[in-house]
Amino acid sequence: MRFAFFAAVIAAAVVSCGLGLAGIWWGWVILAVAGPLTLLGIRDLLQSRHSLLRNYPVLAHMRWLFEGIRPEIRQYLIESDADAYPFNREQRSLVYQRAKQEQETVPFGTQMDVYKAGYSYFTHSLAPIHLDRLNFRRRVGGPDCTQPYDISLLNVSGMSFGAISANAIQALNRGAAAGGFAHDTGEGSISAHHRRYGGDLIWQIASGYFGCRTEDGMFDAEKFAATAADPQVKMVELKLSQGAKPGHGGVLPASKITPEISKTRGIPMGKDCVSPSAHPAFSTPDALVAFLAELRRLSGGKPVGFKLCVGHPHEFMAICKAMIAAETYPDFIVVDGKEGGTGAAPVEFTNSLGMPLREGLHFVHMTLVGAGIREHIRIGASGKIISGADMAAALALGADWCNAARGFMFAIGCIQARACHTNRCPTGVATQDPTRQRGLVVEDKYRRVANFHGNTLRGFAEMLGAMGLDDPSQIRPETLHIRATDPDSILHHRLAPGQLFETDCPDAFAAPWRLARADSFRPADAMDVRKSGVLAATEKQP
Repeated sequence: MRFAFFAAVIAAAVVSCGLGLAGIWWGWVILAVAGPLTLLGIRDLLQSRHSLLRNYPVLAHMRWLFEGIRPEIRQYLIESDADAYPFNREQRSLVYQRAKQEQETVPFGTQMDVYKAGYSYFTHSLAPIHLDRLNFRRRVGGPDCTQPYDISLLNVSGMSFGAISANAIQALNRGAAAGGFAHDTGEGSISAHHRRYGGDLIWQIASGYFGCRTEDGMFDAEKFAATAADPQVKMVELKLSQGAKPGHGGVLPASKITPEISKTRGIPMGKDCVSPSAHPAFSTPDALVAFLAELRRLSGGKPVGFKLCVGHPHEFMAICKAMIAAETYPDFIVVDGKEGGTGAAPVEFTNSLGMPLREGLHFVHMTLVGAGIREHIRIGASGKIISGADMAAALALGADWCNAARGFMFAIGCIQARACHTNRCPTGVATQDPTRQRGLVVEDKYRRVANFHGNTLRGFAEMLGAMGLDDPSQIRPETLHIRATDPDSILHHRLAPGQLFETDCPDAFAAPWRLARADSFRPADAMDVRKSGVLAATEKQP
């Protein structure tokens, strides 16, 4: 029976050939189909790579056909509004509706299981207020910053030119200019497409130092200073790690590297562009803090900070100890959750490494509070933020502002085809194929970018008013309730200012604090830990 289909194909080929020779014209039509299928079946029987094809010649090809269209069949015909990942249909539809200025209400009630572990909700007020102000901003810049920046509460997160197309970059930046918010460049440097419409830029620098690198891939201070002096560059972000692939350098497949990208980044054509996993410019917490201070000096006093996905807790605490020892602080820290997006990453990294946003954001905020340095540093949050409720949750956990990447991708046409790494994005967002990019019309899509931003802030403001609050800074941790799944979760612990130096500090924070050392990312040895346990109260405090 395994060969029944192949036998039928052979029979059809033989019969149709006979009919054709007998002068019946449609016999040749059938042979035009059955003949190639017969040859395909013979090839399947002789090849040795796929056992399925050897056992089911011709017929087994149907498996690859259906596997190829499975995502589309599931997305359009099978999935419900609430069961797809990473973004379900309800979330994607919300972005499309807000971007197109369409009706965005839903009927009949929530589809979410409100009693499921992990479900979150906010408490509301019996005295709600109406907010006319939507342009919420936070000033970023500490005492060493001479050019502070008033950042919007929602901005475009880092997406490199190369990972996404030239037209996508132009639409995002023009939308940012129209809506008055910032556009993070991603690690691929600043291209002509970022500059075309003059939208505010956050220049992201990663371990490849694209746009400010020497020929051998090291940091070039002179190139950095020249680019950072551009008035369009409002802040500088040093990327230590990314939520979707923490501990792994950025990856741009060779198929997506064009001559323009090669020139912009300063990299060769024809080979994958993989950034180093670690920064060559520093290797210890105190050297990182000194490097950040040097970047701020070279930029002419613009806000400088770093982005990370939280990994070993003691390593972030080591950076905090280095800040305190040097009495030098970054102007901001962006916390990226492990649920964040990427154009290409190994599956082990995407699925199994890094701390999710809720825990990571809470940990960073509480560590800065417990170390007594929170007032020096602003916190940004990124990782699957797509609605006003997502923004409110991030602010309740300690963020000052939010960044979104895939939300803005949906606004310019992304359909979650998940073909970002193939250079065959069907909507022209994540491809360098000029024929595919043509489908993304900047003149239309930039308006959708600005609309999505404005309507999301409006939704956030309505939530804020329903809670009886008139400023985002008034959102407190007590406002957000999360049905707990892990009784030992770090979310259960809150620190008072300076509590890391006290003996009553919860062990979830005290233990990694004892391991942290300003001169190394390695944990302190047993002797150092014993000493730190005795001397914790006498450590230098800010």
